[in-house]
Amino acid sequence: MAGTSNSSAKNKPASQPFKQAMGSTVRAIAGEPELEVVFSPDKPGMTSGRVRLPEPSRTMTKDEVAVTRGLGDSMALRLACHDPAVHTKHIPQGENARAIFNAVEQARVEALGAVRMPGAGDNIDAMLEDRYFKGNFAEVTAKDEAPMQDAIALLVRERLTGRKVPKSAQRMVDLWRPFVEEKADHDLNKLITRMDDQTAFAKQMRDLLTSLDMADELGEEPEDDENNDENQQDQDDRSDTSGDMQEDQGDQEGAPEEMELTGEEQESGETEGADSEMQDLSEEDMSDQAEEPGEQERREHPFTNQPSADAYRIFTQAFDEIIAAEDLCDQEELDRLRGFLDKQLASLSGAVSRLANRLQRKLMAQQSRSWDFDLEEGIIDSARLHRVVIDPLQPLAFKWENDTEFRDTVVTLVIDNSGSMRGRPITVAATCADILARTLERCGVKVEILGFTTKAWKGGQSREAWLKDGKPSNPGRLNDLRHIIYKSADAPWRRAKRNLGLMMREGLLKENIDGEALDWAHKRLLGRPERRRILMMISDGAPVDDCTLSVNPGNYLEKHLRSVIAEIENRSPVELIAIGIGHDVTRYYKRAVTIVDAEELAGAMTDQLADLFDENSGQDPGKHRGRR
Repeated sequence: MAGTSNSSAKNKPASQPFKQAMGSTVRAIAGEPELEVVFSPDKPGMTSGRVRLPEPSRTMTKDEVAVTRGLGDSMALRLACHDPAVHTKHIPQGENARAIFNAVEQARVEALGAVRMPGAGDNIDAMLEDRYFKGNFAEVTAKDEAPMQDAIALLVRERLTGRKVPKSAQRMVDLWRPFVEEKADHDLNKLITRMDDQTAFAKQMRDLLTSLDMADELGEEPEDDENNDENQQDQDDRSDTSGDMQEDQGDQEGAPEEMELTGEEQESGETEGADSEMQDLSEEDMSDQAEEPGEQERREHPFTNQPSADAYRIFTQAFDEIIAAEDLCDQEELDRLRGFLDKQLASLSGAVSRLANRLQRKLMAQQSRSWDFDLEEGIIDSARLHRVVIDPLQPLAFKWENDTEFRDTVVTLVIDNSGSMRGRPITVAATCADILARTLERCGVKVEILGFTTKAWKGGQSREAWLKDGKPSNPGRLNDLRHIIYKSADAPWRRAKRNLGLMMREGLLKENIDGEALDWAHKRLLGRPERRRILMMISDGAPVDDCTLSVNPGNYLEKHLRSVIAEIENRSPVELIAIGIGHDVTRYYKRAVTIVDAEELAGAMTDQLADLFDENSGQDPGKHRGRR
């Protein structure tokens, strides 16, 4: 039993205690014992009854822990201190004023936590510093590069908590500080006394926006609460039944009495009501919060529970498909296409095989037996038996083979199946994938080969559905994705080699939406048990889908690709490489190489993989090599 317990403890992920502590903390601050707290490589956020935090890396740093805690504290404070109904009632109608109103409300709930819990304030400081550092806000030089809503939110936070503006956002705030303080310094100070009351704070924010020359964006003033009307009616009823015959005097005294009651209600009663409602927040309330006006049009913040206005959207996923290559055509056609690919291999395989063999030698050199010697137990070291013959009293020497780190590795090749790859590029890509899969498999490295394209040119059923729906504006991605699995990681090459011929099929290659394909391949890798996961993207251009780009901004797909790359490179344990064929991908990826001719692909692929394994072997040389 003891052995079983020790084995279980050994296999337990190192991050598990941290996750459990984070979950308990978020539920405690939010005041919701049943709140679900999950960790995922997806963007942090909140949905009905659920908080999503970033998945910790295998070796968490102090900064990463603080940022994750800050995200958890921010979302928990949002649940505990924010009333969606009050927010909706007072939110301005204009886009700019609404963005500022949203950002400052988030600053308010975080300030409440920072004032009451200094530790939470430190965590939120780390989160904000991380967010503005990654956004390159330290490099802004003009106001049009510095979001006004972010600057005002940080100025408000500075007043409410006394904490300094994050270093990475200092320049952005300094660009707006003179303008804001000149026009609304008095209103900023008034916010301090209203921080605990969301209603009073919201009303003061509307005054601040007026001072910033945004009165025309506020819309109509919110009406008095129905509760106030009911209280007024109750007072009138009590006045009528009290037997007081001095109606005129009663009317004259009733107005100020009602005004005092309304003021008192604003400063205490409504706050208590909001707190109690937040404690009993139901899934329906969370759903309402997710759909409240203004939240969908907010700029992206690291602590928001709503998507930003420019967030990547998908009109419908009903017509997308993830399909195995053998399901796209019959076996007879696959055999024919594979035969065609084999003919192409005849002219390419020589050069590619030489490069692959070089990679194999490098991997096998790392894999070569590595031993620890002069041990007290293990395998008898025959090379040292002569010592026993010379001196019978000499103890026997033993040795033990070390484990090889790189064996526990999986590589995913993601190949662009767009129309621009037709001809020589796709042939070379398929050939390289084929030979590399065989090479790595011989070295004990599992390989997955994926492809991505669309089911139709210029949209498909998704576009037809959009047309039937009345052509709503900004529909997001508007085409039917086709993600192809040529070879799964667990399938041996001999069973999957026929599938690679599918790339030669006429009519397969269409549009390319790289961001979603990269995200799909990344998520597949995250589900793998191997300790080391490598993702290689092979593409010949920026993402292009004419249908999507015709109804969205011109950089819509490229912007999404950049965000997916940033998530993987900054937060994921997956190692990402990119190879661009005739297209500069170094502006997207940190680790990338651009080749001019498809003939150079084999060399680029093997060099990149060899460099990665060299780095791996160099991290801890003693771990892979014993004394000879």
